[in-house]
Amino acid sequence: MNLHSHYRGRFAPSPTGPLHFGSLVAAVGSYLDARAQGGQWLVRIEDIDTPRVIPGAADDILRTLERLGMHWDGAVMLQSQRQEAYRAALEQLRHGDWLYPCACTRREIADSALHGVDGFVYPGRCREGLPDGRTPRATRVRVASTAIAFDDAIQGTISQNLAHDVGDFVVWRADGLFAYQLAVVVDDAAQGITDIVRGADLLDSTPRQIYLQQRLGLPTPRYAHLPVAVSARGEKLSKQTLARAIDTQHPAHEIIKALAFLGQTLPDGLASSTETSNASVEEAWRWAHTHWDRSRIPRRRTIQAIDETTLR
Repeated sequence: MNLHSHYRGRFAPSPTGPLHFGSLVAAVGSYLDARAQGGQWLVRIEDIDTPRVIPGAADDILRTLERLGMHWDGAVMLQSQRQEAYRAALEQLRHGDWLYPCACTRREIADSALHGVDGFVYPGRCREGLPDGRTPRATRVRVASTAIAFDDAIQGTISQNLAHDVGDFVVWRADGLFAYQLAVVVDDAAQGITDIVRGADLLDSTPRQIYLQQRLGLPTPRYAHLPVAVSARGEKLSKQTLARAIDTQHPAHEIIKALAFLGQTLPDGLASSTETSNASVEEAWRWAHTHWDRSRIPRRRTIQAIDETTLR
């Protein structure tokens, strides 16, 4: 694994709405892990899925990070400006004979496929050529029936047989957009990312990303997947589940909640803080930069979000 010698982490939100507590957890975890190791922390706006992008959301996210005292290194990368890089990666895969066109609809796949780790396992219907009379809708990458394994710094050893657990997966979508799996791999390499700290909702995607890194000759970063904040009903906090936007009027309180969620042992002066606390953003970060301990993060995929009025 040919990694850059200097730690480079990143936070890569999708601009589908304002920053909420679930995404703040990922931001705080990636930010502190980078700063604790004297590394750089970059920000990338993952706006490739244009139908889901909310106008103005990217700027709102960046302003919220600034209000929280989270300052990034370098320029912000926008996926919407990276089309040529994704197209070049797709061509590289095509020249290596890793790709094939697929005519299957979602309903056809659902009618004949088994459930895998992340939705339906593609049954390979178009792998040896399109059925007569069908036209291509998407482009898939061929996978091998071998295990892709990696050691996650939080979740432990993860192993996945892509052929059994996922099947050949899409890299060019039926709606004419590049798939997330391809874009994220190309962008992480372009930004020289050495360490990826993000939510465990992406844990099952990681073997696909490693597979693409191998096919494209790109370095594989180190991974650490944080527990995902969920509601009392077990739903991931998101715009769809009406997650509350971060309260930028009380930024220190939001930071403290995220630290508590990530298992950090807060001193009494911060642990008892509420929205009416006098704790400042500077105080919260001063303590966090000194005491960040990745080993205290719970080794779980999900945790119910901390109540708005309690920190423990």
